[in-house]
Amino acid sequence: RKKRKFDLGRPAANTKLGSSRIHTVRVRGGAKKYRALRLDHGNFSWPSEGISRKTRVIDVVYNASNNELVRTKTLVKSCIVQIDAAPFRQWYEAHYLKLLGRKKGSKISADEEELLSRKRSRSAQKKYQERAKVSTVEQGVDEQFMQGRLYAAVSSRPGQVGRCDGYILEGKELDFYMRKIRHKRHAK
Repeated sequence: RKKRKFDLGRPAANTKLGSSRIHTVRVRGGAKKYRALRLDHGNFSWPSEGISRKTRVIDVVYNASNNELVRTKTLVKSCIVQIDAAPFRQWYEAHYLKLLGRKKGSKISADEEELLSRKRSRSAQKKYQERAKVSTVEQGVDEQFMQGRLYAAVSSRPGQVGRCDGYILEGKELDFYMRKIRHKRHAK
């Protein structure tokens, strides 16, 4: 038989890191796919805290399938990226009234001091004291907050949906990828 429209394949998106550029593609059934050619922001969640924030993607640091994708900064599903920690730090400090990712004895700015020492009602004070009891951040993540960058995994498919969304790495998954990244650096 001759070629059919439903047999066709399309070239890969190879989404790169850079200012946003997204093309729409009409697909079977009249639906649309969003082909991200370049992206630099995404919506990332912090699983242990149950929140998500839009933040900047800084760099691609690891890809299990191909090192070439790291070198060319190509965004694909399940690659490990570094994201800006600022939105998550701001949320944490406002939610728990505790500083996050600061070196011991470091100076804090006047705005931050005002946020922490503002006069609050007794009920609000009690609410923050209750939250403080469960406000632990694991050591590996806390160290990343000190550098201002967090490791995250991309869970969306940028070339199909036009977004680069994912989640912050924690626990055993973080340890696993830290070992891989460290091993890759030493291998050079």
